[in-house]
Amino acid sequence: MNRANESSSKEFILLGFSDKPWLQTPLLVLLLASYATTIFGNVSIMMVCILDPKLHTPMYFFLTNLSILDLCYTTSTVPHMLKNICQNKKTISYGGCVAQLIIFLALGATECLLLAVMSFDRYVAICRPLRYVVIMNPRFCLKMIAFSWLTGFSNSVLQSSLTLNMPRCGHQEVDHFFCEVPALLKLSCADTKPIVSELFFFSVLILLIPVTLILISYGSHCLSTPNARVFIY
Repeated sequence: MNRANESSSKEFILLGFSDKPWLQTPLLVLLLASYATTIFGNVSIMMVCILDPKLHTPMYFFLTNLSILDLCYTTSTVPHMLKNICQNKKTISYGGCVAQLIIFLALGATECLLLAVMSFDRYVAICRPLRYVVIMNPRFCLKMIAFSWLTGFSNSVLQSSLTLNMPRCGHQEVDHFFCEVPALLKLSCADTKPIVSELFFFSVLILLIPVTLILISYGSHCLSTPNARVFIY
């Protein structure tokens, strides 16, 4: 039986705050309140942007996508965390762990890219106002959104594959609330330094490039002119 088949039949034990049971009730209340607020806030933004025709602009189109990302991002981990806090045995299936890892990484990377896209939208609106409608046309906006989602999920599949293919030698206890790359790598019984280096390289790319683009867009010389109005999401 190969390594994948061995692993797929097992569950992972999520340790979390297992050694501090007195923190579980306050954590449950805090997470539940935060999650409810997140759902209400993001759903409200989405509904307002969709239902109000005046908000059918690139800015609010990107904002709607950001709300969808935030909603899915928290939903990928928080509900299962709430369930485990209420149970004595805190486990997650191998399939559930894989899905959680891929979705969490994908949405995190996509959000970084989407923030860069939103900063570009504001740059065009401020520095090229007369050409804004031409540049930020619906087709171009859809292409940028599609690029963000596809790049985010491609990066996630790559990082998840590298992480999950590491031999675990039967180790099942994940020292975390959910399946995350650093916590899963700690289960490996092989040398993780090469994998860590590769993962670090891809993580830096997916974080550094958007941050650089955001800084360039908001640090542009046209924003410092007296008549320039700075629009920040």
